[in-house]
Amino acid sequence: MLSRVAENIYWLARYLERAEDTARLINVTSNLLLDFPRTTRLDWDSLVTISGAEETFDEHYDNRSADNVLNFLCVDERYSGSIFSSLGYARENLRTTRDIMPREIWEELNTLYLDIHKQSGAGMSSRKRDAFMKRVIRSCQSINGVIEGSLSHTQVHTFLMLGRNLERADMTTRIIDVRSANLLPRSPEELTPFESLQWMSVLKSLTGYQMYRQQIRLRVNGPDVLRFLLQDDAFPRAVASCLGQMSFELEDLPGHENAQALVDKLLSQLINADLVALAHEPDVLHDFVDELQIAFNELHQSIADLYFSGRYRGQSQSQVA
Repeated sequence: MLSRVAENIYWLARYLERAEDTARLINVTSNLLLDFPRTTRLDWDSLVTISGAEETFDEHYDNRSADNVLNFLCVDERYSGSIFSSLGYARENLRTTRDIMPREIWEELNTLYLDIHKQSGAGMSSRKRDAFMKRVIRSCQSINGVIEGSLSHTQVHTFLMLGRNLERADMTTRIIDVRSANLLPRSPEELTPFESLQWMSVLKSLTGYQMYRQQIRLRVNGPDVLRFLLQDDAFPRAVASCLGQMSFELEDLPGHENAQALVDKLLSQLINADLVALAHEPDVLHDFVDELQIAFNELHQSIADLYFSGRYRGQSQSQVA
C-alpha cells in the first residue's frame, strides 16, 4: 500500500472519531449544566482550553458565551478541529480512497457533511445543540458499523483501526479532563454533594453508564469510573482497550517495534496510576491527562515516521493534527 493511501485512511478514521468525540465533549458539559444547581459556577470556557484552541478562538470571538463556543466547536470552518472542519477533512480523504472503501461509507459521510454545511450557514445555538450532537454521533456510528460489517481485514482496515483507536483514546482522556477542568468547585465541602453526578455525566457522554453498572454495582464514584475508563480492556472507549486494539493491529505491520514499545509503556503508566488521588485532586488528574496526551502524540509521530514518510514512502501529504 502507498504511504499516501495509508495516511489518508489513518486520518479519515481520526477525523471521523474527532467529529464524534467533539460532539460527546459538548454533551458532557451540557449534561453537567442540566444536573447541577444554578448556584454552581459552570461555564463553557474550559472546552476551548481543553481543545487547545484558545488563540484561534480569541482571534475570531469577543467573548466565550455558550453560543460562541458552540459555533466555534461545531460549525466554524476557520477552526480546523471543529466538527464541520473534521467532517470536511474526512470527506476529502475518503474521496481520494473511494475505490478501496465500501460505497455506503461515502454516501453516509457525504450526506452528513452536506447537512452540517447547511447548518453552518445558519449558525449554532443552544436550542439546536442536542439535535445536532445526536445527528453527528449517530451518523459516525453508522459509518463505523458499515466499516465493521463490510470492510475486509486487510491493511486498509489496519490503518483505519490505528487512527480510530488513537484518536478515541485521546478524546476519552479529554472528556475525563472536563471533570478536572476549572468547571467545578475545588473545596471538598462544595464538591462532595455533586461528585456522583459529575462522574455519571462523564460515563453517559461516552455511552458507558450501562456497561459500568453491569461491571461495578456500587454507587458511581470517581476511582471506579477512572478505573473503568482508563484501565478496562473490554469497554471499547476505555483507554487501555484502545491501546490493546492498537497493539493487536500493529503486529500485522512490518517494523512495528518502536510503536509497540510506546504502547506497552503507556499501558504500564495506566496500570500503575494512583486512581484514588486522581479522582479527588483535579489538578493531579489534569497533569496526568496532559502526560497521556503527550505520549499519544509521540505514538502518532512514531507511526507517521515509519509508515507515512519513511521506508513506507510513496506520496505523502500534510494533515491537520
